[in-house]
Amino acid sequence: MIQVKTSAKCAGCVAKIAEQLNAFLTPEQWSIDLSSPDKLLTVKADVSAEKVVEAVRAAGFKAELL
Repeated sequence: MIQVKTSAKCAGCVAKIAEQLNAFLTPEQWSIDLSSPDKLLTVKADVSAEKVVEAVRAAGFKAELL
C-alpha cells in the first residue's frame, strides 16, 4: 500500500488527479481522503510510489510520500 500526502482540497482536485491516476490504475485501486489533514491518497496496487507521486504532481498538486 502506498500513502501520499497531497494538496488536494475539493472534488474538482480529486477529478484532476483521477485523470492522471486512471491512466495506469483502476478507480477501485486508489482513494483520496479529503477529510484527513494530509488529504491522504491511498493506493492499493502493485505500482511504484514514484509513479504515483509523479502522477499527482502532473495533475498540478503537491505530493509527498509518507
